[in-house]
Amino acid sequence: MHDTTALLVELGSVILGLGIIGRFAGRIGLSPIPLYLLAGLAFGEGGLLPLGASEEFTAIGAEIGVILLLLLLGLEYSASELVTSLKTQYPSGAVDFVLNATPGAAAGLMLGWGPVGAVALAGVTWISSSGVIAKVMTDMGRLGNRETPVILGVLVIEDLAMAVYLPLLTAMLAGVGLAGGSVALLIALGTVGFVLYLALRHGRLISRAVSSDNPEMLLLVVLGLTVLVAGVAQQLQVSAAVGAFLVGIALSGEVAEGARKLLTPLRDLFAAVFFVFFGLSTDPADIPPVLLPAALLAIVTVFTKIGTGWYAARRAGIGPRGRWRAGGTLVARGEFSIVIAGLAVATEPRIGPIATAYVLILVIAGPLTARWTEPVASKLQAALADRRKKPAEAAEAIPSPAADGPMPSHDDLTPEHAGRDSD
Repeated sequence: MHDTTALLVELGSVILGLGIIGRFAGRIGLSPIPLYLLAGLAFGEGGLLPLGASEEFTAIGAEIGVILLLLLLGLEYSASELVTSLKTQYPSGAVDFVLNATPGAAAGLMLGWGPVGAVALAGVTWISSSGVIAKVMTDMGRLGNRETPVILGVLVIEDLAMAVYLPLLTAMLAGVGLAGGSVALLIALGTVGFVLYLALRHGRLISRAVSSDNPEMLLLVVLGLTVLVAGVAQQLQVSAAVGAFLVGIALSGEVAEGARKLLTPLRDLFAAVFFVFFGLSTDPADIPPVLLPAALLAIVTVFTKIGTGWYAARRAGIGPRGRWRAGGTLVARGEFSIVIAGLAVATEPRIGPIATAYVLILVIAGPLTARWTEPVASKLQAALADRRKKPAEAAEAIPSPAADGPMPSHDDLTPEHAGRDSD
């Protein structure tokens, strides 16, 4: 009974605190995500007041938060839109991999972690946080923007790439041979392909089977199906987030609209729990020793992610402002980076603190870059244009001899002119 009481007190305090933080963030026009993370950091392991009774519940709630974030993101788009995005965005996915995995791999080798550590850190710096980005786009009202399908295309390619990357990394960490790694990879790819096939070919049938006029039944069926698919995907070495996203893609029409309305409040609650849990699971004492290398790596990969989004949006014919918004939105890292670091920490313990510091920096910077990259870039471009314009205007202002007519001939000179000419 005592444990239950402590759980209720801690959980109620956390949820109430999240509500107060969210209202404060709304008042100052800031996304609440950085404040959620800092609150978790303050009250987690090694913080001011550790919350032990609700730790297990919070961990489960965090998993549900990521699943709901990706489910609601998938409900925004149909399977055909997903396929079109993948077909058009795969070059952007390749650029994303080269620009953002390379700094992590180089840093891992420079730190002396060897090939396995370098591959793990490359994954940490490569993958953007679908959960954070989905929350940021929702908070900022950008789901209807022209650049949003481009952002989602990059995120989906990254998430699907995890179906290849995670089995390979797991095999490398375990020292499994080529045969064992290949089997895990084939299982993962087969799972993703099967779910995509169902979404594309039988999405309407799935929607009909799920559909219900009773909101309670619709909520239970959609939520249960999503959690089930996410769990099966996780068991088969495919990300639970990918499974939830594909469920959202498979549902369409009135079912998708009704599910979106019912699940949005749940998503907001559990998404906040996810961000708090991320902070709760981090010991603040581990951050200072690795803050400098993590900050340098974060600065480099902020610019590489902005470059990725700018390139992807440019390929899609988006204007300059949308390109900068796309780049700034992709900066945040989060759940996948932590999963990768958690897998690698047994083999390379030093990756844990630096990955945590890196993700904390970018998960706080991500909402800020999403908001400010485009305005700052626009002001800089305007300032450069003005600077180029001033010399041109000054050159035009200098009168040339031909500007006032032809030079007078010697015969046209008056005695006054002639005298001056001779002087």
